[in-house]
Amino acid sequence: MSDAPKTRPKVPEGKSRFVKTTQQAPNAKGFVGYKTTWEPFQKEVPYKTPKKP
Repeated sequence: MSDAPKTRPKVPEGKSRFVKTTQQAPNAKGFVGYKTTWEPFQKEVPYKTPKKP
């Protein structure tokens, strides 16, 4: 076996309609995490009180 430290290859940013995934930097133990960012599915409209009869 090799004595070289294990490294993960750089993964390109993943994009889809509502999700974006990016690779994070490795921590002290060598764990490489991924950050997932969700885009909103629907628009939020401010509430308006209905007209009184």
